[in-house]
Amino acid sequence: MMHISKRLVVIGISFLLLTACGGNSSSQGDMYFQNQQYEEAIRAYESFLETKPKNVKALYNRGRAYEEIGDLDQAEASFKRALESDKSNTQIMLSLSNLYHKKKSYELSLLYADNAVSISGAPSTAYFMKGRAMHQLGNVNEALREYNAAIKMNPGNGQYYYYRGMLHQATDKKQLACNDLRKAVQLSFEGANEAVANYCQ
Repeated sequence: MMHISKRLVVIGISFLLLTACGGNSSSQGDMYFQNQQYEEAIRAYESFLETKPKNVKALYNRGRAYEEIGDLDQAEASFKRALESDKSNTQIMLSLSNLYHKKKSYELSLLYADNAVSISGAPSTAYFMKGRAMHQLGNVNEALREYNAAIKMNPGNGQYYYYRGMLHQATDKKQLACNDLRKAVQLSFEGANEAVANYCQ
């Protein structure tokens, strides 16, 4: 298995607001979420879902709230219910991929990232997360391909260079690794300075 820093990684999966199309209960849930009152948000979303049980945004946001309090099983269930109602929603797929990565279920993480990549117009994050799962599974060439794709789509994301650099480091390609890690430093990615100090002096 390839080495990856255990630092918290910000994936950039956004929170979907229901202010335009939701009712009072859902809007209340959004406000609680934004104020980091996640348990109150969950209760508000559940109240809203009693009358609109297939509302995708409420299901998704409830999952995010569960994720924030560390209840990954409930988050998984809520995300899956949201995906049942919107089977082509890449954001939900990526949230599931990220959740399974947290659970160290890398095969499932890869499955949902791969599903997201297959959707037309998939964001660079989908390619990154597919690469990250392959990286953990030891599929070096495939991981590199996906990291390259993510960087080509979004060359201003330091996280992508950091992970590609760590892949190069794990495969003894020091010059390529340090080029990427220094680029991650330039792009202010947390953890990149430490990696440069460890591997590029």
